[in-house]
Amino acid sequence: MRLLARASAATLSAATALALATACGMLPDDAPDATAPYDRLTAPEVVNKALAATRAAKSVRITVETTSPEGPVEAYVATDIRGECTVTLSMGAAGTMELVRTGGTVHTRSDAAMLRATATTGLAGHWVRPTTADRHAKPAERYCDRETFLGLLAPRSGTARKRWTTAPGSGTPALTVAGRTDDGKWTADVATDGRPFLLKLRLPHGGAGHDTGPVTVEFSAFDKPFTAAKPKT
Repeated sequence: MRLLARASAATLSAATALALATACGMLPDDAPDATAPYDRLTAPEVVNKALAATRAAKSVRITVETTSPEGPVEAYVATDIRGECTVTLSMGAAGTMELVRTGGTVHTRSDAAMLRATATTGLAGHWVRPTTADRHAKPAERYCDRETFLGLLAPRSGTARKRWTTAPGSGTPALTVAGRTDDGKWTADVATDGRPFLLKLRLPHGGAGHDTGPVTVEFSAFDKPFTAAKPKT
């Protein structure tokens, strides 16, 4: 009986210590319960699974924050696998543009500040087919393609390391994978509940000549129904 009592006491003590360690955040980042369902995968394999799942989503919402020579940049995007898309793009003092792509046709609607550079401010608030003089339309349309952002992560996946941390504030259980290339650090939050969608991506720049500052991209509303209505012009 004394031996059984001692064993029970030891078990209780170990359980208490484990609970305290968990509460105080003393468990290692790569503990099995912290990395599930990815504890048997390498970090690059996790990133590649996230890229594949996010590419395959029928539709997705994308939020982008970065900076440019024209000021802070924010973009709100809804796009589907067929190429239908809506974008609201704000570029600091340069103004705001809305873009709709449906049936392969693009229409834009800009405020006066965005149109000032093209000397067509009389069209402010009107939907138009963009011309070559509209230097913001093409960059805005690039946001329709999720590969614009996934393509920045893909070549970095081999640098991913198992530095697991719990991703805060996304509303979906996720883990953060981190890596580094010659041009800086990056992190990616990958969903741990359901399909391994990429939820948040932080990059040192937006590529294409590095004319942007650090980029944060959030992905959400995967496979949710989405329709891009053709604007009335």
